[in-house]
This record gives sequence, C-alpha cells and structure tokens, in this order.
Amino acid sequence: MEEFLALYAEYGMIGVVGAMFVFMVYQNAKRSDSQAKSISELQVINKGQEETLENMEGMIIKLIDRWNKSDDIRDRRHEDMVKEVNDLSDVMMEVKGSVSRINGRKWLWVTIFHNSKCK
Repeated sequence: MEEFLALYAEYGMIGVVGAMFVFMVYQNAKRSDSQAKSISELQVINKGQEETLENMEGMIIKLIDRWNKSDDIRDRRHEDMVKEVNDLSDVMMEVKGSVSRINGRKWLWVTIFHNSKCK
C-alpha cells in the first residue's frame, strides 16, 4: 500500500505538472490570439492617425506658404511706400530750397527798402 501511495504521489505530481503545462500552453495560445486581434486593430487605428497627420502636415505647409507669400507682398508694399516717401522727401527739399530763396530775396528787398527809408 505504501508502494502504491508512493507511485500514486509521484505519478500524480507528474500529472498535475503536466496538466499545468497544458493549461499554460492553452492560456498562451488564447492570449496570443487576443494580442493578434489587438495588434490588427491598432494597425487600423494607426493608419487612420497617419492619414490625419499627413493631412495636417499638408495644411500646415500650405498655411506657411500662404504666410510667406503674404510677407512677400507686404515687403514689396513696404518697399514701394519707402520709395514714395523718399521721392516726396526729395520734392519737399526742393520746395524748401525754393521757399528759402524766395524768403531770402524777400528779406533782402525788405531790408534794402527799410534801409533806404531810414536814411
């Protein structure tokens, strides 16, 4: 009887370990299927996100290009305005010179006329 119990305990333990091994393999297989499904779902989600990012990248590039064009137009207008202001400044200097000469002659005539009356 002791021999039977010893054999039963030994082979029973081997059976339990074998059953645990089979259970572990089954659980790993089940988990592997679950992970494969999750990975395929993530691939679909990742593809959608990738398309969204590409679209956003394209929109941002177009926006930056539009800003650059706007800046070019603004710079060109600024340069045109500076040129006009410089031209007007030159004209104003000519007018100022003419007014100074006219005033100089006027004051010359006034002083001559005033000096002639005083004598």
